[in-house]
Amino acid sequence: MEIIISFCIFLIITTFVYSRVGFTNIFSSYRLWFQDGYWVNYNIVEALAWIAKAAVILPGLIWQKEIWELHLVTLFTSALLIWVSERKLLPTMVAFNTLWIGLSTVIIVRNIL
Repeated sequence: MEIIISFCIFLIITTFVYSRVGFTNIFSSYRLWFQDGYWVNYNIVEALAWIAKAAVILPGLIWQKEIWELHLVTLFTSALLIWVSERKLLPTMVAFNTLWIGLSTVIIVRNIL
């Protein structure tokens, strides 16, 4: 039942936001993934960082399992993302990835010691 309710809420919120932004704008944004020249070093690192973070978060949300070893990957990708982000040096992204480096470090140390 939780999954159904969560999915319905997700669908309502996403549909509302997408309609306010414009479905055409949203789909144009998604189409960038398939355009030549999009997959440059920064965008590749960003995609890997998001995949790594999702791999850490989703098992915890779905199965209440922590795969702490994945924090080694998120530690690396968060640091790399700050380093390669000269073109998109947004303060929220830098702060978020700095926070994630701290979180990953705490979890790695907790599991190693």
